Amino acid sequence: MRSMTGCGVGLVQRNSWEVTAELKTVNHRFLDLSMRLPRNIAFLEPTVREETAKGLKRGHVDVFLTVRNTEASPVQIKVDEELACQYRDAGTAIAEACGAENDLSVSRLLAMEGVVTLAEKEMDRETVTALCSEAMAMAVAQVTVMREREGAHLREDLRIHLENASALREKILTRAPRVVTEYREKLENRLKTMISDGPDPQRLAQEVAIMADRCAIDEELSRLDSHLHQMGMYLEAEGEIGKKMDFLIQEMNREANTIGSKAQDSEIAQWVVDLKSEIEKLREQIQNVE
Repeated sequence: MRSMTGCGVGLVQRNSWEVTAELKTVNHRFLDLSMRLPRNIAFLEPTVREETAKGLKRGHVDVFLTVRNTEASPVQIKVDEELACQYRDAGTAIAEACGAENDLSVSRLLAMEGVVTLAEKEMDRETVTALCSEAMAMAVAQVTVMREREGAHLREDLRIHLENASALREKILTRAPRVVTEYREKLENRLKTMISDGPDPQRLAQEVAIMADRCAIDEELSRLDSHLHQMGMYLEAEGEIGKKMDFLIQEMNREANTIGSKAQDSEIAQWVVDLKSEIEKLREQIQNVE
C-alpha cells in the first residue's frame, strides 16, 4: 500500500550540464501532473510525463525542473564585425568632412551599441534530455519510497478502524435476534393489559412476523461482513487499490444506513452511529491511498 503524499529530488550532471528534478505529490483521483517549464526547456515536457507515469499511478504531482550549464563561462561573445566596420567608416567620413583625425580605437568600437553581444551557449538537447530522464527517475524513486513509508502508517491506522467496524458489526449481529423476541414480549404484555382473556396467538404471531420482516437486517449484515473482509484483503495488496477501496467504503456506508433505518432498536441505532463514524474515518484515510 502506498500513500499519495511524498516528495523527491533527483540531480544528475554530465558534459557540463546539470539537471535537477524536484517532485511534490498529494492526493488526487487521477494522475495529475503540474509543471511550468521555461521556454528554453519546454522540449523536456514529454520526458517528464513519461518518467512520472512509469512510477506513479495516482496523485497530483508538482514538478520543478532546473537545467544549468556548469561551465566556468557558459556564455559566448559574439562580435558584429560588419557593424564595427560601419562605425569605423562613419568615423572616417566625419573626420574627412571636418578635417579632423579619426581617433576611433578598437576599444571604443567594442563599446559601440550592437558590436558585442553576450549569448548563452547553445543547449545540447540530446544530453539534457538524457539527464532529465535520469533525474526524474531518481526523484520518482524517492517519492515512491516515501509513499510506501507513509502507506505503512496508513495501513495500520486503517486496520484499527476496520477492526472497530467489525466489532460493531458483531454486536449488531448478536443483538438483532433479540429485537424480535423483545418486541413479541412487549406486544404480548401490552395486549394482556388490554384484553382480559389474553391475545389471539395467531394474530400475535402474524404481527410479530410482519415486524420481523420489516426489521430484518441479515442480508445487510452479511454484505457488510463481505465488504469488511474484502477491505482487509486490500490492506495487504499492492498496486493501485485506492479506487477499489473507495468504492467499498461507499457500499459499506450504504449497508450501515440501511441497517440503521430498518433495525428498530435503540442499542443497534447507537452502534450504527458508531459504525458510520468508523466508516467515515476509513473513508478519510483512503482518500490518500494510491
